[in-house]
Amino acid sequence: MRIAVIGLGLIGGSLLRALAAAGHEVTGHDAEPATREMARAAGFRVLDTAAGAVAGTEVAVTAVPLPVLPRVLADLAGYDGLVTDVTSVKGPVRALAGEHRVRRFVGGHPMAGTEASGFAAADPELFAGCVWVLCVEPHDTDLDDWLTLARLYTELGARVLPITAAEHDNAVAAISHVPHLLAAALAWRLAGSPLNRALAAGSFRDGSRVAATRPELTAAMCGGNAGEVGRELGHVLHDLEQLRVVLDARDPVAALLDYLRPAAGLRRAWPPGPGLPERLPWPPAPAPDRAAGAAHTLLALGRAGGWVTAVGAGEIRIMRPETDRYPA
Repeated sequence: MRIAVIGLGLIGGSLLRALAAAGHEVTGHDAEPATREMARAAGFRVLDTAAGAVAGTEVAVTAVPLPVLPRVLADLAGYDGLVTDVTSVKGPVRALAGEHRVRRFVGGHPMAGTEASGFAAADPELFAGCVWVLCVEPHDTDLDDWLTLARLYTELGARVLPITAAEHDNAVAAISHVPHLLAAALAWRLAGSPLNRALAAGSFRDGSRVAATRPELTAAMCGGNAGEVGRELGHVLHDLEQLRVVLDARDPVAALLDYLRPAAGLRRAWPPGPGLPERLPWPPAPAPDRAAGAAHTLLALGRAGGWVTAVGAGEIRIMRPETDRYPA
């Protein structure tokens, strides 16, 4: 398949490498001349413009921060291929695709990455085993296009999870965006304290790791999802305020255990183990609204935490997580 990747940072560069390793014909583009030269030196065909990179391709992947996306979509005006993205917020990207009259669009987000950034950190194995969200909007998403991307990404080793853009944005606010802000708040405990710097060890390292992410990326990610991030941050702040009250209890050790024990159980049970593999006939049996029924079949899978492992002829292969490992 002929595929263009626009933006060659950690995610885009890793995708360029992974697709090439899988035998696809790839072209790339990045706004930074130094990045373009680095990718060319690595043996890739990299064009000086986004429009040049997508010419003649079947799929274009935009791997740029949200603030840059309007300019990239404007550069893709008239492109007839399938457009997808890897942005960590989905509702605003979907809106931008509509504003720019993107003819064929499926929103995507690989839950992969490190605190490193740039093409130099690109890793073709980055997506092996990761969850890759592909958005399904009933009555809107072309399921043939969705399956094209699902096949492409599962062949890279990813687990494709179908969900709507709105549900994605709420979930990632809780498990990705707010943790970035908490990590930054924790990193601030180093400011002006040589003693804190000397004593910081494992718990500080693990809790603050993503604070080292390039600030522009974190700001675009959290600011682009500000409504959901604010809502989820409010829930965390409420918990922290309750813990401060607990510390004032007559027996704070016993009081803390009531909060910490269930949390420890939840963390130990994560990540969920896979259940048994299943096969779904595809497309599903005829129904009054076949497309909508197929979309809801995919959404039911994603809402249960399940994922697509492969797309075959006349079927999709899926997995659902175990559910009995989690405490009530």
